[in-house]
Amino acid sequence: MFGTYIYSLIMKATKNVKNRFVTRREAVLRQIAGIGPFIEGTLVRLPRKDCRHVAHRLTSKVQGKTRAVYVPLDRVKDVEAWTKEYKRLKKLVRAVTEASLGELRNHVRSRRASAAAPKSSVRPRPR
Repeated sequence: MFGTYIYSLIMKATKNVKNRFVTRREAVLRQIAGIGPFIEGTLVRLPRKDCRHVAHRLTSKVQGKTRAVYVPLDRVKDVEAWTKEYKRLKKLVRAVTEASLGELRNHVRSRRASAAAPKSSVRPRPR
């Protein structure tokens, strides 16, 4: 699967530093690897006034304008599942971003703390 390949590449590129942020990010990346097909947009039901027929459209923004694509009745369930997967993917991407930002802030804090710590120099005493 393409997602597991990407996940393995990301894991090889990261350092072996394990803290809560790295652990959290790795857990979310494993979830992203299991994402199935997805599609960006919102599935809209359009009831017709003159009959009982309900049309379905997939709407999304393209260059700032809303575009709609007709969804055949036999594909509505599929498109519904794809849009839910996209929403789940967006949440997971936000979680990875939060964990990465936490790791970055933690790194800066630890570097500042080590720079501010008094330097202990072990020198032999003169006799």
